[in-house]
Amino acid sequence: MGDLTDSMTPSTTTATPPSYSRPLPVREDCWSEEATSTLVDSWGRRYLELNRGNLRQKDWQDVADTVNALHAVSKKTHRTDVQCKNRIDTIKKKYKVEKARVTSSNGTLTSSWPFFDRMDSLIGNSVKSSSNFSPNPSPSPPVALPIKAYRKAAATVVALPQKRGYNSDGYYRNYSAVAAAAAAAESEEEDAEEDAEEEENESEENLGVRKLAKAIERFGEVYERVEAEKLKQMVELEKQRMQFASELEMQRLRMFTEMQVQLERNKRSKRSGSNDIYS
Repeated sequence: MGDLTDSMTPSTTTATPPSYSRPLPVREDCWSEEATSTLVDSWGRRYLELNRGNLRQKDWQDVADTVNALHAVSKKTHRTDVQCKNRIDTIKKKYKVEKARVTSSNGTLTSSWPFFDRMDSLIGNSVKSSSNFSPNPSPSPPVALPIKAYRKAAATVVALPQKRGYNSDGYYRNYSAVAAAAAAAESEEEDAEEDAEEEENESEENLGVRKLAKAIERFGEVYERVEAEKLKQMVELEKQRMQFASELEMQRLRMFTEMQVQLERNKRSKRSGSNDIYS
């Protein structure tokens, strides 16, 4: 990745000190400098719109859409929101290393990294200066520099030997190492804060899912009670219908019986009348 190489340009005629950073491995989702520039611009605008707050998933998707609209010429160059977030995290770490080296040089070095100025304007205030040394320190015992550990761990103390003068190569290398270590520690702390905020966002999403599930459960309970009440009413209506049919049948039988009795009486009365005539 061409934009991530460690290139430091001295502001004076002194020779550039050799770079001891290891080259990053080449990844399949290699970003071009143009795509990275578009990513930084799109992310920076959204970052400022959110008052320098962390972007949510929909914001990262908008950033990815902007990058893809200009640079997604093939399926391999199409970027997802996760790839854009990982790329910005990598650029932040690169910036912090560059910032630490520029600060530790006391103005003798400047960064030729093309995204340094833009990142410095966006997150420069959040990166604290790790240089606390005066230009001409007097000989003193070894200094203990505490470095904040990750997630409330015990503070790590780095001893800085001062057997040599400030301008010696060994002292300068130790000083640069301490500055880089401080920048790395701050980077870990910010990453931890971002992880905590992401976990909070996930917990909010989980809370919404739980509320939705609870609402569905309540709806199911209400629906079950309504169905039970409907079934109860249907059973009651069926009982009333059967009772009415039974009473109607009994009344019909009673009327039929009374009619038969009346007919039998009429027959008997006719027979008795005819017997009286012939007697």
